[in-house]
Amino acid sequence: QVQLVESGGGLVQPGQSLRLSCAVSGISVDDYGVGWFRQAPGIEREGVSCISGSDGSTHYADSMKGRFSISRDSAENTVYLQMNSLKPDDTAVYYCAALDPHLGTCRVSKGSEYAYWGQGTQVDVSS
Repeated sequence: QVQLVESGGGLVQPGQSLRLSCAVSGISVDDYGVGWFRQAPGIEREGVSCISGSDGSTHYADSMKGRFSISRDSAENTVYLQMNSLKPDDTAVYYCAALDPHLGTCRVSKGSEYAYWGQGTQVDVSS
């Protein structure tokens, strides 16, 4: 079965950093694009970043402005989201999801085209 498990969330102060992990099984991150998404209460799901399975190219939402960095470890079949200079507005549940390459190319979106989803990890940015 396909499974994605997020970890690394928690409570951090504004300006600090956090690294989220997305452990993938059942599919290869070298074949499937993996995206990070977030959703805060009362706010629609937002695409944060994605990394292409085919060539590892990365994409980011404009609002991230270089604060976030997505990467993958093929040996671990894991995708990471390094989050720096965190702001209170970054508070949300963060999800990772996998994109079947037959369905499209990795791109930042609301995630409707991503077939497999993790359960999410809570990120709270507060003083």
